[in-house]
Amino acid sequence: MEIKRNGSRPSVQGPAAHFTGSVRIDPLFDAPEPAGSRGSYVTFEPCARSDWHTHPLGQILIVCFGCGYVQSWGEPIQVIRPGDVGAALRVRSIGMVPHAAPG
Repeated sequence: MEIKRNGSRPSVQGPAAHFTGSVRIDPLFDAPEPAGSRGSYVTFEPCARSDWHTHPLGQILIVCFGCGYVQSWGEPIQVIRPGDVGAALRVRSIGMVPHAAPG
């Protein structure tokens, strides 16, 4: 078993090409092939957001704190809150906007 110690992998700023505002990405794991999965802890500061992007193999969102909005292209906006888990299979595109306290 390989253990990645807390703080052993450096954080990076979310690239300006895909994020507006301050976004920090903390890598958690990269599963070896053929799994091809990876996980990151992504922190959005208030008013930061992602651009529209695709996840052809799907995406799983686990909300640890804060609230926000997510939307898949052509679908209604949904509110996400701490403890929510969102799984999207073969996402065409998704946008995320954290928000202090959505209604």
